[in-house]
Amino acid sequence: QPQPQPQPKGRELFRSQRKESEGSVDCPNLEFEYGDADGHGAELAELYSYTEEPELSHNRRCFEEDFHTQVPDRRWLELDGAQQKAYVMRLLDGLEVVNRDKRLRVARAILYLAQGVFGDCDNEGDVLHWSRHNSFLLYQLGTFSAFLELLNMEIENSQACSSALRKPAISLADSTELRVLLSVMYLMVENIRVEQETDPPEWKTCRETFRMELSFPVHTEEPFALLLFTMVTKFCSGHAPHFPMKKVLLLLWKVLLFTLGGFEVLQAMKVRRREELGLPPLPEDSIQVVRGMRAASPPTYAIELMEQQQQQQQQQQKRGHRSRRPLMKQDSLDIYNERDPFKNDEGGVDEEENDDVDSGIEGELDLMERDAIIPAMPAQRLPIERVSFPKGLPWAPKVRQKDIEHFLEASRNKFIGFTLGQDTETLIGLPRPIHESVKTLKQHKYVSISDVQIKNEEELEKCPMSLGEEEVQETPCEVLYRAMLYNLPQYMIALLKILLAAAPTSKAKTDSINILADVLPEEMPITVLQSMKLGIDVNRHKEIIVKSISALLLLLLKHFKLNHIYQFEYVSQHLVFANCIPLILKFFNQNIMSYITAKNSISVLDYPHCTVCDLPELTAESLEAGDNNQFCWRNLFSCINLLRILNKLTKWKHSRTMMLVVFKSAPILKRALKVKQAMMQLYVLKLLKIQTKYLGRQWRKSNMKTMSAIYQKVRHRMNDDWAYGNDIDARPWDFQAEECTLRANIEAFNSRRYDKPQDSEFAPVDNCLQSVLGQRLELPQDFHYSYELWLEREVFSQPIRWEELLHCQ
Repeated sequence: QPQPQPQPKGRELFRSQRKESEGSVDCPNLEFEYGDADGHGAELAELYSYTEEPELSHNRRCFEEDFHTQVPDRRWLELDGAQQKAYVMRLLDGLEVVNRDKRLRVARAILYLAQGVFGDCDNEGDVLHWSRHNSFLLYQLGTFSAFLELLNMEIENSQACSSALRKPAISLADSTELRVLLSVMYLMVENIRVEQETDPPEWKTCRETFRMELSFPVHTEEPFALLLFTMVTKFCSGHAPHFPMKKVLLLLWKVLLFTLGGFEVLQAMKVRRREELGLPPLPEDSIQVVRGMRAASPPTYAIELMEQQQQQQQQQQKRGHRSRRPLMKQDSLDIYNERDPFKNDEGGVDEEENDDVDSGIEGELDLMERDAIIPAMPAQRLPIERVSFPKGLPWAPKVRQKDIEHFLEASRNKFIGFTLGQDTETLIGLPRPIHESVKTLKQHKYVSISDVQIKNEEELEKCPMSLGEEEVQETPCEVLYRAMLYNLPQYMIALLKILLAAAPTSKAKTDSINILADVLPEEMPITVLQSMKLGIDVNRHKEIIVKSISALLLLLLKHFKLNHIYQFEYVSQHLVFANCIPLILKFFNQNIMSYITAKNSISVLDYPHCTVCDLPELTAESLEAGDNNQFCWRNLFSCINLLRILNKLTKWKHSRTMMLVVFKSAPILKRALKVKQAMMQLYVLKLLKIQTKYLGRQWRKSNMKTMSAIYQKVRHRMNDDWAYGNDIDARPWDFQAEECTLRANIEAFNSRRYDKPQDSEFAPVDNCLQSVLGQRLELPQDFHYSYELWLEREVFSQPIRWEELLHCQ
């Protein structure tokens, strides 16, 4: 009986995997420019679900019915500034009425103004122009604060919450009022936030006033962003399942972007802060360096190389040549194939551990190695770009003070036999080459703002009396942190819960939260076309949620890190405790190329296009075809943000780096290298670099091309032996202690700066009985109501045994 041949099966499996994995080598370079947000029109379009489209004409009706009674035979565009203001003031008066339906109609009319009175416009440009114009007009007349009051009322509306809790399925209808209010606020924030060269001076002052209003609470209220964070936690706790989460998260992200500032602003603040602290300027502008980077080719699968080599052999056999070339590198025969403590114990290799024995990084292949995989050809016909070597490394190397101390400690132990602690100046008894090394290390020494802040914090902890009170600048970031501080763990958990529910790799579980409340229509689709449209809408909805959460978390981390390192560490630690690291890895454990090229949008239904153009007949074919974009901007943006967050959480933290190793992140991250976009590859390579020393020699040998890409694209730290395995800091038993020490430092910082006790241990104590009894005590409001009850229960009803006083010893 003939035995079935296993090889073709294996090959078929590989082939199907390859088809799924987006034909890795053929992936073109992605012309993607990273920024704070997408184009203005795209950002406005993402506010609306496709199921909300009928509401656009409803808003228009509400406006026109009211407008034509007030201003007959005129169009909004024909009114002068004074008439427009007078009409808006009349609309705002209509928001004061008690009747809920009338109030909603007026809010819809205002929303139509903020949407750019599209009924009077001929093209998309006009709609966007009038949307901006009306947003500034609405803000100047106090619309935002009026809508803020209405939003507070709606959040506290217990009737809506209880009716939503009773319903088996929540739909768009449950969040109508909230969606109208949040849409107006989002359009105002987004339109006023975006600067254009043609803006008149009054708009610029208006923008600054609005920024101040959102950043600094008026009348001792909390900043606006905190109200939105509270909405997120209330939604996640299950008390308000009807909250339209996508709109809340988009608005929260844009408010943080507007009040704290984007990446360019952050870079400028960093430069300014370094000047104030007397630190040398940054060696380069990281934004510009990343923009100038070129993407590398992704690592190829071993099966592709096998096929390539077999084809060559067949061609040569036809010509009568016998090939002496081996089929593949035989790693298993290598004498260095020792067992590594972090490798899994099974005999087989991890799913992708061996999938790129020769992973081609374009333009960086060694010619000797290339000989094994590229057919013999005349030397003069070699393509020029394949052999172009980089002119230099993109980043200036950096050295920390700690690195110099470690180097000197090791040198002194070796040559003298004792150490001098943190002394980096005394070089007596050390050989000449060590002197040269220390000189080179000091030339590249980099002191970060965080180092200065940690040092200051240590001094303040040590000498609280002599150093006195610390002067804290009232920046928008500081105000936000102070407001978020006490509920920050809940905010982080809530954001990650929603991110998990929106991730494409998540399976629908009964206990997961329902994030589709503001996308599902009241009547579920009947036809195939409607189902397809809703399917696209739901996927798009989830992508937008992932985009907004990833962007706002990254903004928070970056701004808190600049404001104070322990604020950043507090947020990071709670993200780590809430399982952010495995969550992001789970997100990337999918066909990342198909996620980035996903076409979950119907461009003809996007705002503002759908408001001014006649909609063509939608067919299943046109929906399937989607748009002709090379990639989906928001998905690539989300992926880069999540990788940056993962980098922020794990950098210089050995315990968290070990989490990457334990969760087997290397094959997941290597698959992400298939996306040919330089910035995304850089952050993947950074994450691979910090864990290479734990992955074992066999992994490093099998992934030499990935190692060479790390060498060329990631910043070098002198003395950092990332490519080997003998790190001083890599002692597993220190990991727990590391996190505990960090936590203690964070708690000390928070209690010192934010828990201001009225009677601290250094305050003098009053020992005089008369003055103590003569003090006026502020009693709480409810004490007055329950005072008589308290007297009855605690005094009158308790029998007092006076005779016991006489028997007292």
